[in-house]
Amino acid sequence: MFDRTPGQKPTNSAQILDLLLDALLERQSARQAQPPARAPEAEQPASTPVAQEPRPAPSPTRNAGRLHKPDEPGPGEEGWEPPARVPSMNLDRALSRFLLMVAVLIIIVNIPLNRYGVSLARMIPESASLIIRDGLVLKGTGSEIYILQNDKLRWISSLDAFEHLGLDWGDVHVVEDSFLARFEQGAPIHVLLKCDGSPHIYRLENGEKRWIRDIDTFEAEGHVWEDVRFVSCPYLRNIPDGPSIPEDAGPPPQP
Repeated sequence: MFDRTPGQKPTNSAQILDLLLDALLERQSARQAQPPARAPEAEQPASTPVAQEPRPAPSPTRNAGRLHKPDEPGPGEEGWEPPARVPSMNLDRALSRFLLMVAVLIIIVNIPLNRYGVSLARMIPESASLIIRDGLVLKGTGSEIYILQNDKLRWISSLDAFEHLGLDWGDVHVVEDSFLARFEQGAPIHVLLKCDGSPHIYRLENGEKRWIRDIDTFEAEGHVWEDVRFVSCPYLRNIPDGPSIPEDAGPPPQP
């Protein structure tokens, strides 16, 4: 490995290094000359047969509402017959009749039954659910309609008075007569009629006009000017005359 001149004696250390270097070079050359070793293949475990569970025997099938044996023909097979048809319950027809009955009852309940236009729905006694308050409009079994004011029932004497108060039939509560008897009777509510071409004032009662003789009688009857309703003179003349107020005042003058 190292050049040595003749007559020169190598030292021991140099010899040892040369030997080691030669051995390393030879080993490297030998490794490069050998083919790469293949990795040992992993041993495959021997496959064991898997035991198959026995299949359950086919159970009898329910065919068209009945249980038949496996040897009987099934749907689509020769000799198979469909089962008998189950009778229908006609639910659609029953439901239609029920809805028709409900509609008829609703119509009957809401049809006006008397001249005041009060329907059966409003003729059912409802006193138990009423809140006692001023302005409550009440009606018993009779034709009279009352309004509650200061815990007193005041009779509304005419349809004109009813409309003059701004009421409609939806405000009327039909109650038992015993409920009306709980309250004290107050002064009736009348409509006073007057036309521009006449100084006379009339009180409308039961479809008749009653002439009020003078202002003193007007105030003695408890009337106020807010109760006076102005109409045309021809309209006032067409209303039949009733007894004057007071009744000994003589025949009523025409407006």
